[in-house]
Amino acid sequence: MNQTVTRALDLLTVLQDGPSSLDECAQRIGVHKSTALRLLQTLEAQRLVEHDAAHRYRLGTGLFALARAALEQRDVRALARPHLEELNARTGQTVHLAAYEAGEVVYIDKIEARTGIRMYSRVGLRAPLHCTAVAKVLLAELPAPARRAIAADLAYERMTARTIGDAETFLAELDRVRADGYARDRREHEEFMNCVAVPVRDGAGDVVAAASLSVPTVVLDEAGVLALLPQLARAADAASADLGWAPRPATEREDRP
Repeated sequence: MNQTVTRALDLLTVLQDGPSSLDECAQRIGVHKSTALRLLQTLEAQRLVEHDAAHRYRLGTGLFALARAALEQRDVRALARPHLEELNARTGQTVHLAAYEAGEVVYIDKIEARTGIRMYSRVGLRAPLHCTAVAKVLLAELPAPARRAIAADLAYERMTARTIGDAETFLAELDRVRADGYARDRREHEEFMNCVAVPVRDGAGDVVAAASLSVPTVVLDEAGVLALLPQLARAADAASADLGWAPRPATEREDRP
């Protein structure tokens, strides 16, 4: 790599530790002050670096735009796929990835079970909002007014005897999902299938997808599917990390109304 470029990148690395004077910058990257000053001025012209009245340099606002663009260019499906494939290999069960798009929850990826028992779901298919675990995860993260509006508008088609049938019950279910951090479909969508789902987050902490495991009742009962939750959560967290997410302590989490 060009030496000038390398030194400029070294300066950005130095400044990520906090504001530094010209002398400190020059010393840290092993160059004369005049060289460090030229590099800093070039970076400042691109808003990658800025300095205060005391001539202490810090990272500039231009880096925010670059970081935002980098995160937006990350394809959640492509980044999640290796982790979901590994999850499928470990558990042998059907893995789904779904996203909330224009008021609908859509399956954006699927890895078939290794048991030979296939679900009718497919990429591009809409998931019912009131009775699928992936939909519950995605809707639970919406602001309260949006959740209430969606709940009021649903037809609550009865898919099985366990399907949620009214707005009040559905909203209570979404509250539980928000509190627990995962959702379950206990034979609500298909009589022979249990499912558990968790969120996939981007660098801002926003839920951009839901990952799930779906298991036929002849393979595992509800407790058996729930026992797979830690493996599912690890896969989703790994995908979230690739999207730039870093979990915050529970005390620092912002709970939207």
